Amino acid sequence: MDKTNVIGISGNPKGEISLPDIFNEPYRPDLIKKAVLAAQAKRYQPYGPRLYAGMETSAVSWGSGRGVAQIPRIATGSRAARVPQAVGGRTAHPPKPEADRTEKVNKKERRLAIRSAVSATANAELVRARGHKFEQSVRLPLVAENALQDLTKTKEVVQFLKAAGVFEDVLRAKEGRNVRAGRGKLRGRRYKNRKSLLIVAAEDSALFSSARNLAGVDVVPVNSISTELLAPGTHAGRLTIWTESAIAALEGMFV
Repeated sequence: MDKTNVIGISGNPKGEISLPDIFNEPYRPDLIKKAVLAAQAKRYQPYGPRLYAGMETSAVSWGSGRGVAQIPRIATGSRAARVPQAVGGRTAHPPKPEADRTEKVNKKERRLAIRSAVSATANAELVRARGHKFEQSVRLPLVAENALQDLTKTKEVVQFLKAAGVFEDVLRAKEGRNVRAGRGKLRGRRYKNRKSLLIVAAEDSALFSSARNLAGVDVVPVNSISTELLAPGTHAGRLTIWTESAIAALEGMFV
């Protein structure tokens, strides 16, 4: 069983911890992408016209003998309506609000995708390929002592991240906040934000409040991790900090 160092709050090694077998899972980008897209598909909003859109009109055909097309025309004029082939008519094959746009993933595939995404957090090449920045001396996976979960102030979390050699990635996410191109600027999503660290704790603690204001940083309990958190945008290898108790809780999960 592989081992890795445990980083103290001061940034110095405080011993070693054995890694569970989940960190030896082979890298499966195909399954990770499938699981992430399926999770995103669950959030699709139904869209489409009302059932009788374009049908509520006074239009009737003039019949034959007028030398014009026998299509429905509104009662107060000659403009065509209702039929999809006419200007101003209804849409022929509109999107159906009742359509099922979710994607299905087999249970074993979804669990294998999570295990593979967890294993990818220990691969320095994959983590750097995602664009994360950290010091060369940092050894992945990055495991912190349980005292990290008790930090109540954001400045204390910042001090730990600097001591651990990963705060540069938070600055990268902060400086990478850009105005979105296109109409989305008018629709409540003006900015595009970068993803930075993922901190996985054993359970809900003070860390969830003290670290939430850091750019791009997500904090989750170990029983809530998902492929979407571990592989944002379907790309695995997110820079992740695990607590000792979170590593211990991984044993036997997602089997």
